[in-house]
Amino acid sequence: MKKLTTPFYDILGISSATICLVHCLIFPLLTILPLGLSHNPIIDLLFASIGLFAIVKITKKSTLLVSSILIVSMSLIWITILTDLFLEIHLDLIYFGGIGMIIGHLINYKNHKNIHK
Repeated sequence: MKKLTTPFYDILGISSATICLVHCLIFPLLTILPLGLSHNPIIDLLFASIGLFAIVKITKKSTLLVSSILIVSMSLIWITILTDLFLEIHLDLIYFGGIGMIIGHLINYKNHKNIHK
């Protein structure tokens, strides 16, 4: 019986991208409440750095489709974060990047699971 290996970096990427997407969708609603919360792009940098780490590990062994999706998605995320950090302009590209990251990691996870059956 073959042992099914778990692609740790896909799970890390899916988790990070999902948490990032939820953060990006819900946090603006929380800033309306009088809780004293404000947007901090450093949190976005933290999520993007975790995602970048996972992508570097994954793209070496993944298909061209998965690599392309992940690289384009990560580029959209970094463009948004750096624009927000340096120019204080919020772009909505981060939502598309987050969704693309989740899709890319899920495709790679499924491909990895099918290969190791």
